[in-house]
Amino acid sequence: MSNLHEECGVFGIYVPEEAPLSHYVYAGLTALQHRGQESCGMVVNKEGLFSVHKALGLVNDVFPPAVLDQLGMGSIAIGHARYGTTGGNELSNVQPIVVNHMKGHTALAHNGNLTNALELRSELEASGSIFHSTSDTEVISYLITRERLTASSIAEAASRAMNKIEGAYSLVIMSPKKLIALRDENGFRPLCYGVLPDGGYVVASESCALDAVGADYVREIEPGEIMIFDREGVHSITDHCGKRPRSLCVFEAVYFARPDSKMDGCTIHQARVRAGQLLAQECPAEADVVIGVPDSGLDAALGFAQESGIPYEMGFVKNKYIARTFISPGQGNREQKVNLKLNPIASTVAGKRVVLIDDSIVRGTTSKRIVKTLRDAGATEIHLRSSAPAFLNPCYYGTDVDSRENLIAVNRTNEEIAAIIGADSVGYLSVDSVKRLLGDTPEKGYCTACFDGCYPTPEPTDTRKYRFTSSITI
Repeated sequence: MSNLHEECGVFGIYVPEEAPLSHYVYAGLTALQHRGQESCGMVVNKEGLFSVHKALGLVNDVFPPAVLDQLGMGSIAIGHARYGTTGGNELSNVQPIVVNHMKGHTALAHNGNLTNALELRSELEASGSIFHSTSDTEVISYLITRERLTASSIAEAASRAMNKIEGAYSLVIMSPKKLIALRDENGFRPLCYGVLPDGGYVVASESCALDAVGADYVREIEPGEIMIFDREGVHSITDHCGKRPRSLCVFEAVYFARPDSKMDGCTIHQARVRAGQLLAQECPAEADVVIGVPDSGLDAALGFAQESGIPYEMGFVKNKYIARTFISPGQGNREQKVNLKLNPIASTVAGKRVVLIDDSIVRGTTSKRIVKTLRDAGATEIHLRSSAPAFLNPCYYGTDVDSRENLIAVNRTNEEIAAIIGADSVGYLSVDSVKRLLGDTPEKGYCTACFDGCYPTPEPTDTRKYRFTSSITI
């Protein structure tokens, strides 16, 4: 329920014989809808001919049955659900991107955020490239296309491009005959693959999308790994593996990923329950009831209750037809959606001391409104606990916090934050504990830069969301 959003979900599928892949991609993107709600698209490959459909809106709205039937059969397909961390919410920025060139055509979908996109775009423009969007994904597509002119394969072209791009990127790329998936050398964003009963392969940002199409989870794609799926099976290129410290965004476990997804051998549900248990140890409170803010605060609330012995109860009814607040662009839009989205259950909180568990406290405006609704419902005390550490720094890898401005925890004590929000107390999970959510092996490597300022890559010179455009259409 935080005022944050993630960037995208990607999906790819390869089957040895033609199948109605549009319906598979639809199911996969629906499972990944929580990762991006601005726009979506898919490209279906039938004997080398690409059929494309993409638009602004949710998966269910963009792909009615008639459109799925038109996209129809194919042997390879990719899809994308977007929230843009770079570039506006415009049709030109909707993915996948399709490129036609002398070596054939490719389609590409990207989850992440480049830290050197501005420099690369300036270099490409100086050499004659003309950009049609304001997203960093087009920068990646240009680099791969340029390398493809002299490379022996699309996989080699992608490998060469990886030498130039910095930051977070998990990609699915489709050529006329191959599906390619790759992660950046730090592994900031998740990517996994599975096998279909008929022998086909599926790649997705999260394992829940594999479940949605009946694929068996095989493993996560390693940081720096390039995987190729074609008629000869599965091939792995590991030239870029092991070059940099693994830096999976720990906020995937706290907020972004679906509870039924699996990362590092642990379900996200387990990770969030664990967050609540650790939070109860570090920031206890005397109270009568523990409640969570739907959805990603519920598991942590359960863990807090288990560890503390304070009863857990349902504290809010959520309107499931309102998009995620954190993913809604614009502060005014976020605040309005908080009012529409959550309604407290007065019988749970009236006359009681309440521990309120949220996944994070970022700007504080959402928390302030939620606390007020509980006061109005009769709560006598409200002790707000965050299952993430305090946000103190911008994120350059896909989470939409591009500056320290408006981060409520910057230069404030917990007591000052509680006074602003209207809570009786505020507490945060520690950075050490958040690294343990996916198991007691923090040496696996997680990015916690938004909490501790330890960035795994050089910081970019320009982090403005709309840095690639001189005007914004309202």
